[in-house]
Amino acid sequence: MSTQPVNYLETSELVLNMGPQHPSTHGVLRLVLKLDGERVKAVECIIGYLHRGVEKIGENRTYTQFAPYVDRMDYVSAVANGLGYCLAVEKLIGVEAPARAQMVRVALAELNRISSHLLWLGTHALDIGAMTALFYCMREREEVLKIFENYCGARLTTHAFRIGGLQYDLHDTFEAEARAFCDMFEKRIDEYEQLLTKNPIWVERLRGVGVLTAEECKSFAVSGPMIRAAGVNWDLRRAQPYSGYEQFEFDVPVMHGADSYDRYLVRVEEMRQSVRIIRQTLGRIPGGAILAKVPKVLKPPAGEVYVSTEAPKGELGYYIVSDGSQHPYRLRVRPPSFMNLASLEKMAVGALVADVVAIIGTIDIVLGEVDR
Repeated sequence: MSTQPVNYLETSELVLNMGPQHPSTHGVLRLVLKLDGERVKAVECIIGYLHRGVEKIGENRTYTQFAPYVDRMDYVSAVANGLGYCLAVEKLIGVEAPARAQMVRVALAELNRISSHLLWLGTHALDIGAMTALFYCMREREEVLKIFENYCGARLTTHAFRIGGLQYDLHDTFEAEARAFCDMFEKRIDEYEQLLTKNPIWVERLRGVGVLTAEECKSFAVSGPMIRAAGVNWDLRRAQPYSGYEQFEFDVPVMHGADSYDRYLVRVEEMRQSVRIIRQTLGRIPGGAILAKVPKVLKPPAGEVYVSTEAPKGELGYYIVSDGSQHPYRLRVRPPSFMNLASLEKMAVGALVADVVAIIGTIDIVLGEVDR
């Protein structure tokens, strides 16, 4: 009979499935976590539960027919999705939207940036335990959705743009509604910061968590608020202006901590800058046509084009190859959520399980865009 003592405290690695049905994965994302106690030793990120073959659908639709499909990728940034696609097709066919349409596009895109960041902030705060912030953010986001609804009848999948410009001109009260929102919203951002920015629990949960340096951001092709929080001053609205962004005065928020807390600060300041841009559009929207002369049946000349825009989550790019027919020969989307999500393992290994929740939130993903 053995007399060796039994170590009842011996533990082995625990493999834990987080998701795909989990509130803090922000969609049907599955993470297989390998844990040593509460410390993360490895992360396997499993996606594809929402795959709908959007790019292949695009190759089997006409250029015009495919336009509404892009609203369903990042469904909280439908306006930004539509803007990028329209700009790509317009470049392919050699058409530029009229000045009035471009100014309206900028105003709606910045309202969309605010609504996207509000949904991010509210849900991110809820993940960490700050429930009040969710109610505040949803309250303000509702006002943006009302403006969208009054403009084109849709709140979420806001199909606001058309190839060549706009389908709908502004309604009589648009500028008054947008100005009233800006006046109200600036004070509300201050309220969010009073709740969170110096809250010791908030700072403790985010400061030093999910660090991703500038070089690591570049190696993972990370973009948007994540790379700006790592000290890289890169915003396509400033670096490669489109739709007349070169006309507007705004600052690109840049932080240097490269952690979850600085990503929060960048997005909060981006909302202030969006208000600043919207104010500059109001009262300056020129008269004239809202839609360029575009053939009813689009047959772009053979060639290829890549156009990228600064969507709320980062660089959103569309690569289109034309063979001269009514359908794209090849259509490929470069979605910021997908690219940014690739950095999750780098940030999560060595962190605690509770930190994984904070890190996912700070990436700001939408699985409709990740899976497509």
